[in-house]
Amino acid sequence: MTATLASHPAIAEQVAQLAAAWRSTAVARDRAGGHAAAERAMIRESGLLDLSVPVAQGGRGVAWTVFYDALRTLAQADSALAHVFAFHHLQVATLLLYGDAAQQARWLRRTVEERLFWGNALNPNDRRTAATRTAAGYRLDGPKSFCSGSVGADALTLTAWHEPTQSLLIGVLPAQAPGVTVEEDWDAFGQRQTDSGTVRFDAVLLPEADVLVPPGAVPTVRGTLRAQFAQLILATLYLGIAEGAFDEARRFVREVARPAPAAQAGGVARAGDDPYVQQRVAELHLLVRPAALLVAEAAGRLDAAFQRGEALTAGQRGEVAIAVAEAKVLAHRAAVEVGSKLFEVTGARSTSQRFGLDRFWRNARVHTLHDPVDYKLRDLGRYLLDGRHPDPTPYS
Repeated sequence: MTATLASHPAIAEQVAQLAAAWRSTAVARDRAGGHAAAERAMIRESGLLDLSVPVAQGGRGVAWTVFYDALRTLAQADSALAHVFAFHHLQVATLLLYGDAAQQARWLRRTVEERLFWGNALNPNDRRTAATRTAAGYRLDGPKSFCSGSVGADALTLTAWHEPTQSLLIGVLPAQAPGVTVEEDWDAFGQRQTDSGTVRFDAVLLPEADVLVPPGAVPTVRGTLRAQFAQLILATLYLGIAEGAFDEARRFVREVARPAPAAQAGGVARAGDDPYVQQRVAELHLLVRPAALLVAEAAGRLDAAFQRGEALTAGQRGEVAIAVAEAKVLAHRAAVEVGSKLFEVTGARSTSQRFGLDRFWRNARVHTLHDPVDYKLRDLGRYLLDGRHPDPTPYS
């Protein structure tokens, strides 16, 4: 039986408390934007940074299905802060997939003992960070953009372009290493507190011991699961946005909205008794429900694939990629559509800035542009017609 958040009552309670605290301040923080220092401290104090760290390194070592359930709950309350939480665990997964035993023992034990918060400088599309071989490892120079969770991070995973081999290396560094600068330059109209920024490397030494994947190395099948961890994080965030928007819409209809004039003329006293509002609510539910089922299924498949270790086959990895692609497409649509169409049931009064209901659509619209969902549909079409699994890339 797949482990879920419900099977870990203490963790579920911690997640619920964190979500409730974020929900109470979500509108004001979305309006203000900026570094989520206080909220990061809340995550750190909750102990939830240890969820995915194996028991052997002092962590809780829960199944990945439990992590994705927790992420979904947090995203319902605030998808930007959930993104920060998720990308910490994505870097833990990166160490588990790419690091050797010594690297995992050193960095993951430090993660638990020092309560390290991880950030991401592993944007494979940005090759401006150059890696130059030295006697002690590699010298890193240049910027890296779209670095989620880098602002305020204690440690970073990173990629750098190695010109001689025309390939990327992957490594880990303290965020405060000499020559590392993190710029707070994220200015999108949604996901405003993901602590994303540009990381600049100026003659930074990456020691040999902290190179997870050297230039030119061929990734193992298991290593290529990292893309699926990342893609399912995105799908789960989208699902959380859709569910959060739907819940807010229902609450607004029940507690605040008034019936439309035509409905009042027909004797409708409450907005929720209007049959057209009921129809719209049902339609929104039917956008969210299948996305939730596919996200849960994909999480189960991903966890099972991870547990296979180096015995994982390319075909098994491909089936995970198909499941994640299906989940992402439906979660993408649910987030964007529910975030927009909720106003059709809540009415004109709900557009007041004090309610902040537009944040769901803005967060969904910004985040779903991470990589075009059309390519997921292409992958699914190929698979359905030719049985071809998606080619392993940083996005598939």
